[in-house]
Amino acid sequence: MLEEVRIERLGVIDEAVLELSPGLTVVTGETGAGKTMVVTGLGLLFGGRADPRRIRPGAERALVEGRLTVPGDGRTAERVAEAGGAVEDGELIIARTVSAEGRSRATLGGRSTPVSTLAMLADELVAVHGQSDQHRLLRTDRQRSALDRYAGPELRTALAEYATTYRRHREVQEALDELTTRAQERRQEVDLLRFGVEEITAADPKPGEDSELEAEEQRLAHAEELRIAATTAHAGLVGDPAAEIDADVVGILATARQALTAVREHDAALAAVADRLDEVSYVLSDAATELASYAESVEADPARLAAVQERRAELGQLMRKYGASVDEVLSWAENASARLADLEGDDERIAELQTERDTLAQRLTDQADTLSRLRGDAAQRFGEAVTAELRALAMPHASVSVQVTTGSEFGPQGRDEVEVQLAAHPSAPPLPLQKGASGGELSRVMLAIEVVFAGADPVPTFVFDEVDAGVGGKAAVEIGRRLAQLARTAQVIVVTHLPQVAAFADAHLVVEKSNDGLVTESGIHRLDREGRRRELARMLAGLEDSELGRAHAEELLAAANGGEA
Repeated sequence: MLEEVRIERLGVIDEAVLELSPGLTVVTGETGAGKTMVVTGLGLLFGGRADPRRIRPGAERALVEGRLTVPGDGRTAERVAEAGGAVEDGELIIARTVSAEGRSRATLGGRSTPVSTLAMLADELVAVHGQSDQHRLLRTDRQRSALDRYAGPELRTALAEYATTYRRHREVQEALDELTTRAQERRQEVDLLRFGVEEITAADPKPGEDSELEAEEQRLAHAEELRIAATTAHAGLVGDPAAEIDADVVGILATARQALTAVREHDAALAAVADRLDEVSYVLSDAATELASYAESVEADPARLAAVQERRAELGQLMRKYGASVDEVLSWAENASARLADLEGDDERIAELQTERDTLAQRLTDQADTLSRLRGDAAQRFGEAVTAELRALAMPHASVSVQVTTGSEFGPQGRDEVEVQLAAHPSAPPLPLQKGASGGELSRVMLAIEVVFAGADPVPTFVFDEVDAGVGGKAAVEIGRRLAQLARTAQVIVVTHLPQVAAFADAHLVVEKSNDGLVTESGIHRLDREGRRRELARMLAGLEDSELGRAHAEELLAAANGGEA
């Protein structure tokens, strides 16, 4: 709900503040005082088109700032947060400036934002019905949404069921599209994976086989060198029987051990050295034994060497394609087999999805037909209700109907296009609202629609400009009564020149102007009971101090309040 609106340097208004409240607020004033600028300012505040010609002459820019109360955990607060702004203590500040050069800036919750964001937010906050404004309910998507809410819980339940089916149908169709459009790619991938797996399976590599073969090839390729080295080392340790001189490490070490053993009991330090020589002797004896065994085992085997080299070449081809080692090749084969299983199961998956899609399509058709039927019933009731309202609003020959057109394409809300149409008189063809009525008539039609929709199309604030254009007398009283009725469920702001309408207000603001011969300035003031009588008298008789006018004003106020003076 709007709490306060500040307007600066817009048209004839130099600076004015509208202090707004729940219920019905009327704005009145003499012709040229700036009432229209109030509606213009509200339009700017909620993303309307900026016209630099509306800026006060001599001013650099115009400013409109609004303070609203919104739920801190509602959809509006979420959208403000998405735009980078904030709702603080349930209050939202919106501002709009327009420069004389035509540049426009907007802020939302303390953060600069595109003007388009204000326009989107306006759908949830305000409905402006003026003779030149973009009406919220002139959009067919809003008309359908409002009609759905007007239709009641049966349609809301049907729409929720349809939406669930529609979402699942979209998911299934998207999955099918992905699988079928990628059929060629899948076949190519299957062929490549299957070839790789078959190639690896045929080679039958073993874990770590590449490292083992590399070591074996080294031994076979250098077998003679290894045997000679082992034999030479063995001879150095235990001696060579064919040599003339018996000189070997083990024999020399034995001599040293014997020399120390004879005297070790006389000195513990020398005994420790003797022990170490014993250990060395054992180690060298073991090494000599292993060298002898190794030298006997090593032998050149050209056939085995050729087989090892051939196997390594075979594994090398696999590793160049599938991994840096045999272990990585085996891992690739395992993953490829799993992927093959998935891909080869796609045909079965496609068949399952096609069956589900066909089932969902039939369900969608049935549910969409139900929506169309319920909308048709609601449209009939709605058209009759609005037409009845128009008869009391000085449009006795006009009729409103709702055209529900069922198409062939499914959408998130069904297959129906909804359009509210107006026939200005019995012989006139029904036309869309914006084509079937003049500006003043359109505002009255919108009032009738909003009254019928009250509670079904919840918007916190309604603004009407010149809703009473071209009417008077009893019709004006009926307009006032219906505005008051709408104000029971929403905040309603009305710019009016009729006292019959103004009398129904919960709050009455008057736009006053002063003229010093050079600059016209306007201010907006809230009237008390006496002020309302004077203003209504001025509107009735043109003389605010006329006794007859004030008596008539008092009569209007009493009638609007159910007979209470």
